[in-house]
Amino acid sequence: MSALGHTRAHWSGVLAMTLCVFVLIASEFMPVSLLTPIAGDLHITEGLAGQGIALSGALAVLTSLTISRLTGSLDRKWLLLGLTALMAASGVIIALASSFPVYMLGRALIGIVIGGFWSMSAATAIRLVPQRQVPRALAIFNGGNALATVVAAPLGSYLGATVGWRGAFLCLVPLAVLAFVWQCISLPSMKSPRAPQRQGAVLRLFRLSTLSLGLLACGLFFMGQFTLFTYVRPFLETVTQVSPSGLPLILLAIGIAGFVGTLLITTVLNARFYPTLVAIPLLMAAIAGTLLLAGQHMGSVTVLLSLWGLLATAAPTGWWTWIARTLPEDAETGGGLMVAVIQLSIALGSTVGGLVFDSLGWHSTFALSGLLLLGAAGVTFLLSVKIRSYQRTAINELNA
Repeated sequence: MSALGHTRAHWSGVLAMTLCVFVLIASEFMPVSLLTPIAGDLHITEGLAGQGIALSGALAVLTSLTISRLTGSLDRKWLLLGLTALMAASGVIIALASSFPVYMLGRALIGIVIGGFWSMSAATAIRLVPQRQVPRALAIFNGGNALATVVAAPLGSYLGATVGWRGAFLCLVPLAVLAFVWQCISLPSMKSPRAPQRQGAVLRLFRLSTLSLGLLACGLFFMGQFTLFTYVRPFLETVTQVSPSGLPLILLAIGIAGFVGTLLITTVLNARFYPTLVAIPLLMAAIAGTLLLAGQHMGSVTVLLSLWGLLATAAPTGWWTWIARTLPEDAETGGGLMVAVIQLSIALGSTVGGLVFDSLGWHSTFALSGLLLLGAAGVTFLLSVKIRSYQRTAINELNA
């Protein structure tokens, strides 16, 4: 049935998909560092420009929940190639956008790709290599995510300053084409046997109270993160008054700190899992609060945002580990649900953050981010208490 039984490892296919992940993540988050020039060129506010991130997140939610059923038994190789072609088309449309609606069309296409690709990503990687090599394949695969997280914002800022924001998006198109050709050559046929669809599988999972609580905590975390981070460039330019040459350096510092965070987080999670999940949003809320007080001091802002990057980039590893622990028998369904929650939260965070940023100013946006992150920490703590309670009950029943 699955490729778990395959003896041949398609490492070239894994690397081709890793390149695709890199371009996808760069496409999703490059607008964070380009909001100001996009807004100026399209004659809209920065808050409205940020809604492009919200739209891609919202469509990613819909796609992640429906693509498996809509595509049925379609060969997964051709589905991935179709999504990669759509990603290249999105870059061209955004780069050539003459108006805000055309720009949003490009963002809508990238949202479809995000939802479709991420909902199938782990299952596809598993089908490319023998079972014993799956962890290595997933580590390589996720390396594209980590690398894009490091370079997307500073690279976008640098390219925006040298070739303009349109040129920055056009630079992603050749990479998307390369990923398409590479996948076309290296991916094997991955026919999807038409397994019977379990109606209401997602709704059935919500009967688990710990799942609902965990998804709420995860959602609050990502909403709080992107309420602030989507508007970090306007903050640096108008409040901290960073020079055009200094902006890419600060964004690079955030990215490098995030990469370090992804290297360290596994060890910390193995030592103290739930305390770590609680501590990350608490520390990020403290950073948001401190930025309210020290927003005009460039040195302090650089250090604080670097710490933010270290924590925020590492956190998703914790939540993906949690979903695997919580739903060992339904990891694929739970993974699709997690994609939907994360993308919906990113959409809500960037939308609400933009509305508050335009109407009430950056102080209110950062304060709202801090409150959402405090909420995430509180719900995560309740989740850990509930899990401990279940574990004690199970131990007592075994001893009885």
